[in-house]
Amino acid sequence: MPRMLDVSDEVRAEIGDEEAARLLAGESAPGSYDCTSCRTPGDSEQERTSTVLFIGDETAVLAFAHATCLPSQVVQVTEEQLQGAVRSIGAVGGEPPQQVQQPVPQPYQHQQQAQQPPNLVPEQAVLGVTSGLVLIQNELHPALVVEPTAPVARPGTLGSGDDFLPLLIEQGFMPMTELAAVPPVLHGWSVLLAAGQLHAVLQPNPNGGRPVAWWQAHQPLQVTDGWRAAANKHQQVLMFAAPVGSVGRQPREDLMRDALDKAAANGKLVSAALPLAGI
Repeated sequence: MPRMLDVSDEVRAEIGDEEAARLLAGESAPGSYDCTSCRTPGDSEQERTSTVLFIGDETAVLAFAHATCLPSQVVQVTEEQLQGAVRSIGAVGGEPPQQVQQPVPQPYQHQQQAQQPPNLVPEQAVLGVTSGLVLIQNELHPALVVEPTAPVARPGTLGSGDDFLPLLIEQGFMPMTELAAVPPVLHGWSVLLAAGQLHAVLQPNPNGGRPVAWWQAHQPLQVTDGWRAAANKHQQVLMFAAPVGSVGRQPREDLMRDALDKAAANGKLVSAALPLAGI
């Protein structure tokens, strides 16, 4: 039976017209599936379903998502993230995504990204990332708070200045003086959740093509059920960034909110809403 599948041009370019035709005809697509984003059941015979192709260093995995959760797209991840996500999905009893048998084309065999943001943070600075729920206009939003462990200098400059916030503002993040409204969406950036765990923050590739990791976890970070539910509801994550020493690693969400409010009042906070990607 034909499936109600969305196959984007970039996914079709990777898997080929023949495989895309088999998917649309129902020959190689499952009827029922676990959505790669919200992890709830879906049925490609009854509802629009997106094909999402995750490409690692050596492997490509084709997953499925509710069209209301994710558009059909190609997402670049590391091989370790890809294999770890597949193992995690199998461990919780879900149906694993389909592993594409043909090798990944050579242009898309990338090395694992470093944890430090490319061209942004020098070697001595590491980004600390904290997840939590933030209340804005009487609604809870999933948030990531990013703070480096040392001042960040502009690449190619000498001195002890901290250009962390100016560099992010140049990328499209907005300065905040108070947490009164949800910041605007920063298109081209996204937050990658894999099997319910936080893996990376992706940014546009300066050389064109697929997004690259701006920040990437050495090990996938666990998030709470409430955080994941809010992320699936809004299909975006609020990212707040502050210079070293402005927010700190707060043990509770109420303390994190207080620290964010103080950083904003002191002109030391930028933010953006980043769309959600997942596997």
